[in-house]
Amino acid sequence: MWRMEPGLGQRPGPSSGLGQGRRLLALLITALWLARGGQALDNGLARTPVMGWLHWERFLCNIDCQADPHNCISEHLYMQMADIMAAEGWKDVGYNYVCIDDCWLASTRDSDHRLQPDPKRFPSGIKRLADYVHSKGLKLGIYQDVGTHTCAGYPGSFGYYELDAQTFAEWGVDLLKFDGCNFINLDMLIEGYVNMSLALNQTGRDIVYSCEWPFYMWPFKKPNYTEISKYCNHWRNYGDISDSWDSVKSVIDWTAYHQTVIAPVAGPGGWNDPDMLVIGNFGLSKDQQVTQMALWAIMAAPLLMSNDLRNIDPHAKALLQNRYIIAINQDPLGVQGVRIGKQHNFELWSRPLADGGFAYAIVNRAEIGGPLKFSVMMFGLDDGKACLGECLVTQILPDFQFRGIAVLTSVVDFWVNPTGTALFTVFPHSTEPSVKGRSLRGSTRPRSRL
Repeated sequence: MWRMEPGLGQRPGPSSGLGQGRRLLALLITALWLARGGQALDNGLARTPVMGWLHWERFLCNIDCQADPHNCISEHLYMQMADIMAAEGWKDVGYNYVCIDDCWLASTRDSDHRLQPDPKRFPSGIKRLADYVHSKGLKLGIYQDVGTHTCAGYPGSFGYYELDAQTFAEWGVDLLKFDGCNFINLDMLIEGYVNMSLALNQTGRDIVYSCEWPFYMWPFKKPNYTEISKYCNHWRNYGDISDSWDSVKSVIDWTAYHQTVIAPVAGPGGWNDPDMLVIGNFGLSKDQQVTQMALWAIMAAPLLMSNDLRNIDPHAKALLQNRYIIAINQDPLGVQGVRIGKQHNFELWSRPLADGGFAYAIVNRAEIGGPLKFSVMMFGLDDGKACLGECLVTQILPDFQFRGIAVLTSVVDFWVNPTGTALFTVFPHSTEPSVKGRSLRGSTRPRSRL
């Protein structure tokens, strides 16, 4: 199927164990297709993974606007991010949600038991902020909690699900991130997530529903993902990501270990959420940023950046705005990719795409030494399904290049840096010279497929 080039401190190893991985993927794809028959939340939203910006990892619960007015959680921060997303290409490639996380609230509800924002940090109110974000052609997300209090100690939605849903709708909110801190017991946790889902749908406003339901269930029992997918548009499975390679690795490893449980339930309308993109911050090298972006695309994950768009380096911006990667993430087939092989320090991930294509990520998990060569034998990719007849191989990361027309017996080599990833696509290649006057050879073919 694939092999790592010997030498460079490594020994060649047998590939016989990879057949089981390919068979597992085939079973997963079958299950995915069966699961696509309508189990997802039927609100017409999130037909592809949500894209946008979320404040938490970068800005946390910074409410000291006197000492740090530039970075505190205030209406000014979200207005600035909306301005930049509209003006600097983010909206154009699909990032259209500006999302508030915890710490936007006042310490108490008002006299009518309605939620209210902190009056000093959000003096104009959430409705005015939503109007401003909408005026930029973007959407506003907000945060609340299923329990008595949010994780930071502000008023939660317990006992007020219908009222809070109606409040969000009246304010013009487009997405709700619903956390799970301070719940009373598991039955009430589940009931709360269900009740808020029903309440949101009853408002008559389109509000994407982002749950953390399974994350809070896992310490007690295996979540019922079939049930969760009926009520949520995407759901967190694992702990908060942080700005470090160790954190990103832990999310990747958890996802791969549980992929037979979580991947089959994902699809248009409902997605597994491995948490925020931390690209453009401080903790990841360029190669590690490439790896996070590539695998979040393969995993059909929501792309919610948490960074400072006012001060982001060109490499991170180009990576986050890469249309080819985004096209893989937003592929309309809606199948979540999975890890199909692991050998020495290398992992191979695969995601089926629309129009008969596949996307693959080769991850080098080594953290020592230099680049290693990884040889892909086309007949081994998804048991030959990726390259029946002739196929077009296009490398997306770490840099874009056409790798040419391959056949089933071809071998394509990739050099992958430590902690880095090579992302490429394989699409069927027609031997006909044109379709409706458009050449299928050269650069137009992969661009149309991506």
